[in-house]
Amino acid sequence: MKKIFTLFSIFFISNNLFADNNASLSDKINSFFEPIVAILAQVIFWDPIAALGFNLGADIPIVVIWLVFGALFFTFKMGFINIRGFRHAIDLVQGKFDDPEDKGEVSHFQALATALSATVGLGNIAGVAVAITVGGPGATFWMIVAGLLGMSSKFVECTLGVKYRIVNENGEISGGPMYYLKNGLAKYGFSNLGKVLAVLFAILCIGGSFGGGNMFQANQAFAQLSGQFPVLEGNGPIFGIILAVLVGVVIIGGIKSIAKVTEKIVPFMAVLYVVAALIIIVINYAFIGEAFSMILKGAFVPSAAFGGFIGVLIQGFRRAAFSNEAGVGSASIAHSAAKTNEPVSEGIVSLLEPFIDTVVLCTMTALV
Repeated sequence: MKKIFTLFSIFFISNNLFADNNASLSDKINSFFEPIVAILAQVIFWDPIAALGFNLGADIPIVVIWLVFGALFFTFKMGFINIRGFRHAIDLVQGKFDDPEDKGEVSHFQALATALSATVGLGNIAGVAVAITVGGPGATFWMIVAGLLGMSSKFVECTLGVKYRIVNENGEISGGPMYYLKNGLAKYGFSNLGKVLAVLFAILCIGGSFGGGNMFQANQAFAQLSGQFPVLEGNGPIFGIILAVLVGVVIIGGIKSIAKVTEKIVPFMAVLYVVAALIIIVINYAFIGEAFSMILKGAFVPSAAFGGFIGVLIQGFRRAAFSNEAGVGSASIAHSAAKTNEPVSEGIVSLLEPFIDTVVLCTMTALV
């Protein structure tokens, strides 16, 4: 079943590029999804503050409020684990506490690299650009704050992912929100609610994977390459097939195959990005102080773009959530496969993700 779904995903990657040369197919796909997206948007982006009759100068979607308060709650509830657990997280990733007898399919580092492979990229570039364009330089400050708070959310969701994971007779692992929503809530007498939320998450996760994880990424990759190499223009279908085959080679082998690739690609990708950013920053070193000054001043000025202070704050948190996915739950699927018998240990490893993705990479993008 997993392989069938994987092949179906690959088909959508290439099929989306075929749509470039077939407007009617593209229109049909859009017409099918538009009413669904419209309904979801009314729920996810509903503004409870405006519904109460208050005008803070910016839209405040319920999903952002939920993520912010969740991150704050977990930060205080867990005694600032995002700070206390940072050093231990590095030790765990280095393998200092590995036990080859522990159940699991991938190492702590492989799980971290796999989860980062899904977050480092579009959000670090386009997400930061959107935040600064709409909210001004001050949005960067709130992105960093959101990243730090998101470390606590990531810790909780990945700890739960390991705690409620399922290990079959072959040692293969299945985990994530689908399991801890169902089994975790059942322990507190909310079995039916847990099942409904688990199914809902699975459906939305599939939708997000097709849209933001496959189609959008494939089109962006083709647009960038065809812009640099004109010979590719008009050959979207061929590019899509090649990309689908390459992706298929990696993911059909399951989490072990994915981890083996990501543990090599992600560090290289991150280092390459940081080095490129540092070159630009060093060349323009005279403006570093001014850039930080703009970020700090812009974070609190009432007259900032898009609704003043509240608008800047919301933009920062929205872009951070898009970038690091803290609180979304998807990362716990990868971390559930880690070799460990202690769920908290993998939760501690996972808190490095928002730090690397948002605090480090997004900040460098903002400075650039």
